[in-house]
Amino acid sequence: MLIALGAVLLGLVVQQIWVVLLPIALALVLTTVLQPPARWIERRLRLPTALAAATTLIGSIAALIGVGFLLAPSVSGQAQDIVEDAGAGLQKLQDWVQTKQFVSADQIDAGIEAVQDRLSDSGGQIASGILTGVGAATSVVTTAVICLILTFLFLKDGRRFLPWLRRMSGPSVGAHLDEVLSRSWTTLGGYIRTQAIVSLVDAVIIGAALLLVGVPLAVPLAVLTFFAGFIPIVGAFIAGAVAVLVALVSGGTTDALIILVVIIGVQQLEGNVLSPWLQAKSMQLHAAVVLLSVTLGGTLFGIVGAFLAVPVAAVAAVVLRYLDEQVTLRSAPVPVDLTDEEDDDREEPAEHSEPSGEPASD
Repeated sequence: MLIALGAVLLGLVVQQIWVVLLPIALALVLTTVLQPPARWIERRLRLPTALAAATTLIGSIAALIGVGFLLAPSVSGQAQDIVEDAGAGLQKLQDWVQTKQFVSADQIDAGIEAVQDRLSDSGGQIASGILTGVGAATSVVTTAVICLILTFLFLKDGRRFLPWLRRMSGPSVGAHLDEVLSRSWTTLGGYIRTQAIVSLVDAVIIGAALLLVGVPLAVPLAVLTFFAGFIPIVGAFIAGAVAVLVALVSGGTTDALIILVVIIGVQQLEGNVLSPWLQAKSMQLHAAVVLLSVTLGGTLFGIVGAFLAVPVAAVAAVVLRYLDEQVTLRSAPVPVDLTDEEDDDREEPAEHSEPSGEPASD
């Protein structure tokens, strides 16, 4: 009951200070990605810490803006076409299912209408392909500026946090905090970098398949696939479904089946080869935990919550594993060395055997 009450109170606190927690969480995610190049620049170029952090951050923003300028005309100009083609694909699928009489026409109409409404409502999110809905209390620009400032500060002074925390919390507690935070940071950084690599591979392969088949919206669909890859399971399913529907409208059933086979193959490659090899099972999260985390995060905080759900679950899992290690270590039975006791037992008759002066009897 106390644990449940604590979880409820924690959820209420997070909801109240979400405006503050959101830029901190996003800055931590960016820092895990930018810290290795910042450290490399600092060592190689012999730059001060602040200058290396600023160079890394500004260079990353410039590279992102450059990529955005290259892709923006194609993505923004064809984003509405993606929504329209996906809706047309659903309508075409509806007509085919009705001719086969798998389910009733009323059920098909209700389901297709709901999906079409959802696609129309999320057209702006598909066009941007990035985190947009930040919250009613703050704007996207304010959150982005705070996030960038915090990222710079984390890159510059983040290495001082753990020593300061050890001094403030004392040697006993500080050692535990140091270990669990170090593990959490390693897990978070590994997850973000791995997801970026996996999403890039998925986007390249699926985009190449769309180009070979001749789908006219290949580039924006590849961009959508990349960003959707950061939302495990759900993002890949949605991006793949949209690509198949667009291929169905533009090229027919054969092209849609080809894209479906490619997407299934890519998902198998990701799930059985890329993710286990790159992550080296550092996450150790069951697929059900990932799915429920994404669902809960998306329900409570929208797209941002779905994006941050798995990193939060991974860090929580690290904390729980560390607590389990400590409980196991402290509750383990103390080993008893029986060597000395056996020696004492063997020597005991000699210590108590005194000469009696009487002849020993047969």
